[in-house]
Amino acid sequence: MSKFAVILPAAGASSRFRDAHYKKPFAPLENRAVWLHSAEKFLNRPDVKQVILVVSPGDREEFQSKFAANVMILGVDVVNGGAERADSIQNALAHVKPECDFVAVHDAARPCLADEWITTIFQAAEQSGAAIFALPVTGTLKRVRDDRSIAETVPRDGLWEAQTPQVFRRQLLLDAYAKRGTFVATDDAQLVERLGHKVTVVPGSPLNLKIATKEDMRLAAQALKVLPKPKLDGPAHPFAHDDMWR
Repeated sequence: MSKFAVILPAAGASSRFRDAHYKKPFAPLENRAVWLHSAEKFLNRPDVKQVILVVSPGDREEFQSKFAANVMILGVDVVNGGAERADSIQNALAHVKPECDFVAVHDAARPCLADEWITTIFQAAEQSGAAIFALPVTGTLKRVRDDRSIAETVPRDGLWEAQTPQVFRRQLLLDAYAKRGTFVATDDAQLVERLGHKVTVVPGSPLNLKIATKEDMRLAAQALKVLPKPKLDGPAHPFAHDDMWR
C-alpha cells in the first residue's frame, strides 16, 4: 500500500472572508474549525501517514492558544507559511516524512470531502504519478476590463476548474518546486505541468467547495449534512466530536 502525506495550506490572508475575528480556515463550522473538518477526512485513513498544516507566522501564536490540544491529540504537524502559496507548500515539503511515496495538497478551507473521493484521487495518482480533481466549466465565461465592461466571451470548450486534493508522486512534486524559480503558480499542478509531466484530471464534485466568503460557510454547512460519514478502520480520534474542536 502506498503511503501518503497530506499538506493543508492555511496561511492565506482570507481577504474576501471579511471577519474581524477569524480567518476562514479557523472559523467555526458545525461546531468545529474549518481546518479540522479538512484534516479529519485524512487522519483516519491507514494510507495517510502524515498531515501537515501550514499557517502564517503571524497567526502562529493565536493558533497555538486555540488549537494546541487538537494538534497534539491528532498528531498534526504545523509549519510556517511563506509570502506566497507556493512558498508555503515548499516549506511543508521540507517536512514530509521520507517514507511517504505521495504528497496530497488539499486546501484547508475546502472541508467537504467524502472518503471515497479521496480513495479515487489517490488511486489515480498511483497510476499516473499526478492527479487532480476538477469540474468542467458549464457557465458562459466573460473576460472583463478594469471598468467592468466585457472585453470578450471566452470559449469554454475543454475548460475545467481545478479543485483539491491534488496528488503527486513525492519526488515529482519536489522536482517541480525545485525548478519553479520566480514563477508564480496558482496551484501545484501548474508546476508539474511545467516539467512536461502529464497530470490526470478526475471529475470532482460541486460539493467539494472552497470557502472564500460567509455565504460559502452556509453552503458548506449544508454540504456536510449530505456527505457520507467516513468508514473508520479503527477507533476515532479522542474528542472527535467534542466541544474542544470549536
